Amino acid sequence: MTDPGHQILDPTGDQKDLSMDHDDAHAPEQPEQPWLHDLSLTLAAPTQVWSAPDGQIGQPASRGEVPLSGLAGVHHGERRVLCLLRLEVDGREPTPVAGHGVRGDTHTFVAVPRHLGDPGPDPTVRVERRRDVEPGLVRERYTISSTAAEPVACTLGLRVAADLAPMDGVKGGTGRPVVAPEGVGGHVLTWQEAGLRGVLRLPGARTTDEGDHTLATWDVVVPPGQSVSHELLLTVDDTGAAVSAPSRRAGWSPVEVESADRRLAPVLERSLDDLRLLRLTARGMDDVEEEFVAAGAPWFLTLFGRDSLWTARMLLPVTTDLAMSTLRLLAHHQGTRTDDVTAEEPGKILHEVRSAGFSLGEDDGADRHLPPVYYGTIDATPLWAMTLHDAWRWGAPADEVEQLLPALERALAWQVEHGDADGDLLLEYVDRSGHGLSNQGWKDSGDAVRRSDGSRATSPLALAEVQGYAYAAATRGADLLEAFGRPGADRWREWAEQLRAEFARRFWVEDALGAFPAIALDRDKRPVVSLTSNIGHLLGTGILDQDGVDVVARRLVGSDMLSGFGIRTLSTQAAGYSPTGYHVGSVWPHDTAICLAGLAAEQRSETAPVAEALLSALTAFDGRPPELFAGDARSTQPVPLPYPAACRPQAWSAASAVSLVGSVLGLRPDRDSLAVAPVQPWSFGATHVSGLGTRGRPVDIEVTADGAGSISAR
Repeated sequence: MTDPGHQILDPTGDQKDLSMDHDDAHAPEQPEQPWLHDLSLTLAAPTQVWSAPDGQIGQPASRGEVPLSGLAGVHHGERRVLCLLRLEVDGREPTPVAGHGVRGDTHTFVAVPRHLGDPGPDPTVRVERRRDVEPGLVRERYTISSTAAEPVACTLGLRVAADLAPMDGVKGGTGRPVVAPEGVGGHVLTWQEAGLRGVLRLPGARTTDEGDHTLATWDVVVPPGQSVSHELLLTVDDTGAAVSAPSRRAGWSPVEVESADRRLAPVLERSLDDLRLLRLTARGMDDVEEEFVAAGAPWFLTLFGRDSLWTARMLLPVTTDLAMSTLRLLAHHQGTRTDDVTAEEPGKILHEVRSAGFSLGEDDGADRHLPPVYYGTIDATPLWAMTLHDAWRWGAPADEVEQLLPALERALAWQVEHGDADGDLLLEYVDRSGHGLSNQGWKDSGDAVRRSDGSRATSPLALAEVQGYAYAAATRGADLLEAFGRPGADRWREWAEQLRAEFARRFWVEDALGAFPAIALDRDKRPVVSLTSNIGHLLGTGILDQDGVDVVARRLVGSDMLSGFGIRTLSTQAAGYSPTGYHVGSVWPHDTAICLAGLAAEQRSETAPVAEALLSALTAFDGRPPELFAGDARSTQPVPLPYPAACRPQAWSAASAVSLVGSVLGLRPDRDSLAVAPVQPWSFGATHVSGLGTRGRPVDIEVTADGAGSISAR
């Protein structure tokens, strides 16, 4: 996903720094992407409510002007509905005291109207605001309670406005003026536009037009020792939405952890709750609703090929159903033609789906706008094949796997016929439309692929990790074809070995500390010499020989790469390194989890320090790891610093907690059986895990204090 953070995306996907030097101090302000690291979120996809920590949303605007809300608001799908929702008592905002989330879909805020109640320092009147979110529904309950000696009379007020702004406008910092509701004067307000309908019910309230917003009020009298409550209920529907809410509960079994290391259980519990709330569905083959996990809040509550696949793959120890539904849905959209505008090609797996496309901004007069169905990704196709194979190994029903083998054959053919555009055995990408993403690997910002001197590489680019994915897709795809008696296995194994030899010949470079794989080959097929986390994705794919595995494992845990909270996207020794660089120095939890899984698959001793770093980061963010955070060394920053514009929760960041548990347990699935080989040295103490397993049959896993593991049927 591309998220320029506090920067703005240029037409090639490049990030432009919005900070000003002294000479530009009086330059006109440019729109800025909203920061969200200090906001409160209540979520049940596709509905999400972002507010200040005290629960308040937005600020009133002058008539005709854009409201000052940033991201804050009630969002549904790809539109913001309410941009203003502020609570008052007697025309004053109460003083905030506390806010906490019971679950990801429920939040409570407590405040004190200090002008009410008995005299003295002790608060005797308080306001509790409880927010509950379901898909397409937001309910807020306002309760004024009093322990004052006399009855308390006051007016409870809500200032409300809607702008119905598209998500790309909100993300770009532009917004739009408020939209007038229907029904002012009554207690039901309605907004409608382009298939979106929002209905706000305020039982018992009086509503008045305040010009730039609507004011709803209730007269309240609270007897001593009692409370009075009023409610708001917002329902939202969007007939043009590309995705919808799931109709059932999450299908995976509960996962429980009892461990001497008290960090494991709450991290896993919070992450699984966030993944539950990020679930969505879309219509796939035979018009069947298929479930997937949306990429992340707030900008990416939709289907993303790469993100949804990685998430489903990381969750395989918990459920294969999610992987199979995600695979079927993506196969339904698998490319059938060549189209430079959408980047579609026969056999290719898409990048993202939206209802109306997504604007990335302008540069040099060129508008970067992704179409509603966009295929600009180089890695989703091999990742699809890898996920199908892994789901099979974890026990997905054979008939469901077999149904997708034709799509597998098309995906493998795409790697040769289209992914390798110049026939040199390497997969490369280039944006042919001039309006899509300039970088199409997982690091898809415009400045992500840099040399050690800081200069940017030019497309077409062949990324290192993509070659590893392609090798794994071909070899594991061959295993599937052979297992189901279909032809082609020998062809793909032979092609994979040729790719492996070509990778070994062309990607290895050296710096002052020795050899490592370059991040990519550039337009002229020259190695882009830069040490990055991309090389960690090669582990476990089979593309490296043992010497290569040794080198990659050692380089990942060097002090220039391992921050203490995860693996940096770029070495601190590179000229372009920045701890808050989106893809050039920050730490991404999912990226570290992928490297960790590779180290565990290769049974490396480096697994332990990387696992400790990732667990420390997940714990520091209370089990809700953001999309990314700063790459500062733990020795200089004792807690990881937020990246202010990072999505949270984000699917693959949340799923990294499950991947972490699987990696440290050393899970090895083989259809009907599951083996464990706990990481050594084992540092988590006596640990019991239940709810993981193959073929939907959960098992109990025990690890002793000294690291001996065993499995028993439940």
